[in-house]
Amino acid sequence: MDLDDAYANAAHIPGAEAFPPRWEAAAAAFRKTLGARAELGVSYGPSDRQAYDFFHPQGVARGTLIFVHGGYWKAFDRSVWSHLAAGAIDKGWAVAMPSYDLCPDVRISEITRQIAAAVTAIAERTQGDIVLAGHSAGGHLVARMLDPLVLPDSVRSRIARVVPISPIADLAPLMQTSMNDILRIDTAEAQAESPINMAVPRGPKLSVWVGADERPAFLEQAEALARTWGATHVVVAGKHHFDVIDALADPKSDLTALLTDT
Repeated sequence: MDLDDAYANAAHIPGAEAFPPRWEAAAAAFRKTLGARAELGVSYGPSDRQAYDFFHPQGVARGTLIFVHGGYWKAFDRSVWSHLAAGAIDKGWAVAMPSYDLCPDVRISEITRQIAAAVTAIAERTQGDIVLAGHSAGGHLVARMLDPLVLPDSVRSRIARVVPISPIADLAPLMQTSMNDILRIDTAEAQAESPINMAVPRGPKLSVWVGADERPAFLEQAEALARTWGATHVVVAGKHHFDVIDALADPKSDLTALLTDT
């Protein structure tokens, strides 16, 4: 069975082509506004894409939010999403946004290792609570950080909350899409890399967010992860896959409150 349409977000969002340039412009404007408090391109690994941007709040940070971007593990980088740090920064949190190498240059399992290295490097330079949020493929990646074998205990113990937003929790269906020519997921990787197959995480507070107007496949993936993990499951009315993350830029949004009022 061909599942291309089931996982095709842009084809079902009016004006989808306008979103990436809009994101890029908002992100660039945000970095300019932040000035010296935007610390850009901090390396955490050997490749050029293994770097993160670190946005400082005014004064001493209350904690650190790490946001991992999506793009089906094959598109985008940290520079597109800077403006989404605005909500948490306004609430006194530092925000880090890593890039990572993309498929097909690496496999998804390697991207998981890279994000673990980024989270570890960010933890080493910060104090206090760490909150993880990720969108789409980034939702998969932050969920993977709760695997006891992925992060050092000293880092994992500081994670206060994890919020996968519109996550891909089960990779197996993607093996039936044309994207798999790039992703190269096989049965073994689908089993090992799917958060739905992980032991229920203990410790951090868990919430799964998804837009009510998303593709049925994403609604099903979010519901399955929340049910399996016993996590809070929030379905946001009137939001689709591309605008469900807008709330991160708003300090008064429910999503920002969830992430920063730990």
